[in-house]
Order: sequence, then C-alpha cells, then structure tokens
Amino acid sequence: MSTLPIRILGVDPGLRRTGWGVVASEGTRLSFLAAGVIAPPETLPLGQRLAALHAALTAVIVEHAPHEAAVEETFVNANARATLKLGQARGVAMLVPALAGLDVAEYAPNLVKKTVVGAGHAEKRQIQAMIAVLLPSARVAGADAADALAIAICHAQHRGVRALALKVSA
Repeated sequence: MSTLPIRILGVDPGLRRTGWGVVASEGTRLSFLAAGVIAPPETLPLGQRLAALHAALTAVIVEHAPHEAAVEETFVNANARATLKLGQARGVAMLVPALAGLDVAEYAPNLVKKTVVGAGHAEKRQIQAMIAVLLPSARVAGADAADALAIAICHAQHRGVRALALKVSA
C-alpha cells in the first residue's frame, strides 16, 4: 500500500534571517523540494519587519503548498530583549501556516540536532553536512536554510508519534 508524499515546511525563525525549507516525506524516503532565507531590511521598524516576514512566509506557502509545518522552539538566552524579539518572529512563523490551515508542530533545537546529526549539541556545520547527505539534491543557501530543512526532517521523523499522542489526548 503506497501513501502520497506529505510536503513539510520547516521554519527556523529569526528577525534578521528566517530560514525555510520544504521536503516531501513518503514513508522513510525524504526528498528536497525548496529552501531559502527571508531577510527583511534591518533598517525597518520592528512592526514592518514582522509584516515582511508574514508576507514572505505566506508566499512560500502559496508557492509550495505544504501539508504540515514545523517551527523550532525558542531557546532562552542571556539577553531577554533579544529573546522577546525572537519570540515575536516565531509567533509570525507559527501564525502564517496556522492561518493557511496547516498543523504546526514545535521542536526543541536539541531534538532537531539529535534527529538529524545524532547529537543534541551539534554545530551548524554538522547540520549542513548531514543535510547534504540526507538530501543530496538540496540547494541550500546558508545555515538558516539548512536549519529549516533539519526542522522539516525532524518533523518527518516524529510526525507519526506526534499524531498518535494528539489522538490519545483527544
């Protein structure tokens, strides 16, 4: 019995650079579809940067028609102000796919790294190297897009367990 491929949008949110990546998952097979980075001008006021992020993510969803989305959870760092701003970008990254009717999953950075690299404290270059192995046809423009593809891969690996947990809790 064959299943249709599920297109998954992974988002690595940020105010300066938001990475996005789309993969197709069919059973255990993953295929690269697209990836990129959204970089609103840093000279814009915060509200306009968030609006630019909203518009660009909306365009990605319209163009690639994902079935599901996954967003990396925010880690709290020493700079509370930076963490709050990142949280605002993350809110937009979760809102856009939700408004499009997509289920939006969240994954901790350590789980994404452990799923893709095998170590929860992997470095960005290790993630990029594993993306090249797992998705050999991927055209990745930098670490942010690679991180977004890693988030999509993490979701592909965990979506069955997540769906079961949601079903059980309902």
